[in-house]
Amino acid sequence: MKVLQFLLLGLSLFFLSCEDTKKRQQTIPDDTSEKSKETPIQKKDTLTAAKKTTTYPKITSNNVVEFLTEYGEANPETKVRINTRLGQIDIALYEDTPLHRANFIYLIKQDYFDDTFFHRIVPDFIIQGGNSDNASTNKKRYAIGEDYLIPAEINNRNHTYGSVSGAKEYRANPDKQSMPFEFFIFLGPQSSTSHLNGNYTVFGKVTSGMDVVEKIANLPADEGEWPQQNVVIEAEVLE
Repeated sequence: MKVLQFLLLGLSLFFLSCEDTKKRQQTIPDDTSEKSKETPIQKKDTLTAAKKTTTYPKITSNNVVEFLTEYGEANPETKVRINTRLGQIDIALYEDTPLHRANFIYLIKQDYFDDTFFHRIVPDFIIQGGNSDNASTNKKRYAIGEDYLIPAEINNRNHTYGSVSGAKEYRANPDKQSMPFEFFIFLGPQSSTSHLNGNYTVFGKVTSGMDVVEKIANLPADEGEWPQQNVVIEAEVLE
């Protein structure tokens, strides 16, 4: 009889133990639900990713004016900075050249200029940036729109020390349109501006860092006016 009571007591304890375990297992899904996994940091990362995936149509010769006009209205910034291994160059963009200003801001915000170079340097004349021999530069141009030019916005503003202008793909350009991806900073004497004034759009001016421009201009270069050591550009919008 005692043996039977002992067996019944053992079985009761066994079933109670299984029931407790089962109850603990049932509470686990509530603590590890998908809702509880979504932390505030993850939500923030999701929003950041969404902003980065904003896409724009390719810019073409047909939509360039409409696109840059609308983009410029939504992005009115006029101050930018170019970072190089030799220092910083701050630039103020002119509001009366709205297409060039909008294009420059757009390229910076699309990270186009990052890892491009000041690829042409001429002492006492200009430094030109926005190109490189990296495959990534051509990929960026293709993604943004490689078949468009910026209509000329030439006014009475001449080239002076520190002027920032749009480069041209070729000089025989009757419409005086600018290449969208390259620009040059003028540092030469006024006597060197005769073929520039009235032919190239001046859309900004260096406000700080002309000493850096001078350093870049006087670096050793090859016969093609390309610096022997690359001057890599990292660009950012200030305000």
